[in-house]
Formats: sequence, structure tokens, C-alpha cells
Amino acid sequence: MSIYWIIFIGFMILSWITQHNLKQKFDAYSKVPTSPGLTGREVAERMLRDNGIYNVTVTCTPGALTDHYNPVERTVNLSEPVYNTCSIAAAAVAAHECGHAVQHACAYGPLRMRSALVPVVSFASSWVQWVLLAGMVLIETFPSIMALGVALFALTTLFSFVTLPVEIDASRRATRWLQTAGITTPANHAMAVSALRSAAYTYVVAALGSLATLLYYASFLLRNDD
Repeated sequence: MSIYWIIFIGFMILSWITQHNLKQKFDAYSKVPTSPGLTGREVAERMLRDNGIYNVTVTCTPGALTDHYNPVERTVNLSEPVYNTCSIAAAAVAAHECGHAVQHACAYGPLRMRSALVPVVSFASSWVQWVLLAGMVLIETFPSIMALGVALFALTTLFSFVTLPVEIDASRRATRWLQTAGITTPANHAMAVSALRSAAYTYVVAALGSLATLLYYASFLLRNDD
């Protein structure tokens, strides 16, 4: 078995572990109510007001784990379990997404960089696998195709790493506000911190996995040059 497959399988296992750990924590913390008895929607609306943000709407989006902030439409979109539930898990997720709205309002640098990369990365993601496949098949005759594929994949990897400070900072803003606003108590604040930290680990694993894959494709190209 090549070193690449060992690394690939290792990251698959690590990704499963982080996802499983995240699910376990959110399932457990979904049973712990917040002290003020606020739903995710109410937590989000209060955090936005406390940060002087009045042009962002909190909406409910179908499904689970579909929570996100849309900077174009200026909406905090909460999944149904988060939007309607009063729990530490729901409060943590809602506050995290509002953390992105706060970043947007104060022109947080990494968020601006990530937003600028979105159109380019969207294009790269649509074509990268096909270009890499063609590049590996035609590596002997048209190595430039493989080089293009590596460049496209490098853009997606860059996006993964730019995402890290954006997500970590949003969680930091969220946990700090949850505590100062009295949404969490000293007894359960650690749960919110733990849940968001576990969520951040999924982004770290994804970024490192993307980097490892990029290095593999780059080494494939360099071996052919030799």
C-alpha cells in the first residue's frame, strides 16, 4: 500500500472520528436548556441587536446541519432543530452564525478574503476533478493539463485554510457573547465551548486532508517532470 493511501485512509478515519464526536456532543447538549429559555432564533436575534446589527434577518431553513450566514442576502439561516429549540447546542450554533454577521459588519479581513475567493473556488470545484483525471491520463503527452489541475486544487485548498480563522473567530465571538449575555451559566458554558471547538476540528481535518491530497497531485506531476 502506497504512503498516499495510508494518509488518505488515515484522514478518512480521523474525519469520521471528529464527525462522530461532534454529533455525540450536539445530541447531548441539545438536551440541556439555556438559562433564559431562549430558542435558537431568539438567541440569534438578541446577539444581532446586542452588536448593533439591525439589517440582518434570522430565517429558518429546512433540514439539519444546514445553518449558515448569507452575506449577500444578509440572513442568518438556522436549521429547523436550531431555530425552534431551546438548548445549549442550539444557542451555540445560532451565536456562531451570528458571529459571521458580526464579522461582516466589522469587515473582518479573513471573511472578506473568503468571500472574494468564493466565485473562483466555485469554478475550480466544478472542474478540478475532471481536469485532474484528464491530466493523469494524458500526463505523458500533455503535462500542462495536470499542472492546471494542481493549480485548481490549490485554490480549493487555499479556501479551506482561509476558512479556518473565519470559523474559529466566529466561535470565539459566539462563546464570549453567550457568557456575557447570560445565555450560558458557569455550569454549562463549557458545553457551548466544547461543541463549537469540536465543530472547528472538522474544518481543521478537512483543510489538512485537502493539503495532503494537493501534495500527492503535485508529487505526481513532479515525478513526471523528472
